[in-house]
Amino acid sequence: MPRLVRDRLTWVMYVQLALWVYFLYGFGPVAPILRDELHISRTLAGLHGTAFAVGGVVGGLMLPGLTRRLGRGRLIWIGLACISTAAVGMYTAHHLALTLAFATLASTGSALEVNAINAGLTDHHGTAAPAAISEANAAAAALGLVAPLVVGATFAAGWGWRLGLAVVVVPVLGIAWYARAHGVRPPEPAGFGAPPVAHRRLPVAFWLALTSLFATGSVEICLTLWGSDVLREHAHVSAGVATAAVSALIAGMVAGRLAGGRLLLRFRPSRMLLAALGVSLAGFAVFWVTSTPWLAMAALCVCGAGMGLHYPLGIGLALAHSDGQPDLAAARASAAVGVSFGLAPFALGALADRVGPHPAFLLVPVFVALSAAAVLRLDRITRPLTSPA
Repeated sequence: MPRLVRDRLTWVMYVQLALWVYFLYGFGPVAPILRDELHISRTLAGLHGTAFAVGGVVGGLMLPGLTRRLGRGRLIWIGLACISTAAVGMYTAHHLALTLAFATLASTGSALEVNAINAGLTDHHGTAAPAAISEANAAAAALGLVAPLVVGATFAAGWGWRLGLAVVVVPVLGIAWYARAHGVRPPEPAGFGAPPVAHRRLPVAFWLALTSLFATGSVEICLTLWGSDVLREHAHVSAGVATAAVSALIAGMVAGRLAGGRLLLRFRPSRMLLAALGVSLAGFAVFWVTSTPWLAMAALCVCGAGMGLHYPLGIGLALAHSDGQPDLAAARASAAVGVSFGLAPFALGALADRVGPHPAFLLVPVFVALSAAAVLRLDRITRPLTSPA
């Protein structure tokens, strides 16, 4: 059975990933507040998901060449610098064009940072990489759990949501000092500093994993951006409570990822992902049906427990089936998640403007079904080649 060794580099990369997730989950729940502030429709508010998508696709397209020229270490810090700039820049963003621009900048930085971290963890931990990626995302979700609470608190106190978002700059500077002081650097790819070479064709199993990533990315961004809106309309809670209640979703993600990190050392990732999809669907069903606030929040937590494993398992499967090309696979995965972040919330917002956010949320189980179909096929074609470990 693989053994996960958490050294100094591992913990630093865990924290680096968590800082992006703080921004993402801090910004996500303010979509309804921003809609009211800027006097825009749900369709236009959904363009923030499109901005995240554009940034993810742009960053993914740049990733292979930049990784070869600059290395993973520099890309991680460039990504965190973009995220910090966007967080501070939101202070001046009182127009839709500006909020979209800073969302795009943050997402571009995240594509560089997150995929360099995933590829670095894969090279650093070998067969234990799926467990390391799951734990990294658990640590990230733990910090993300705090983000809606901080943003909701600063908004409720009259200081505005922007202050709650901008505080991410402080830990970014702190972890930069620590990594520099201790000489912590991720492993660089085999082609670092070398001339460009032709990439091999990625196998069918990778594209199935990518399809699952697209679908589960759609589920996550829809629940993150619009879950609070459904709580406001269907469960009749206040804007501040609905914003903070997204923490229930993230709390479930933390629990799911912590448990998943251990289970992945024993069970096949594809089977684990199918089980996680089932848990998410069950939690969503209760959330969609009930109008009782506490039950809706509890259902969000259950949904989050399954959803928390969607991305780490999906990216782990994509990298594992990349035919030895983890950085290329990470770039393609970034583009797929970016497209999901753009299409899904925009489609949901447009549908919500027509029929309301509650009926429109039935798009979520459609994406769950798409992911399950891709993973079932992936499990079938890789079963003879994959050991239980």
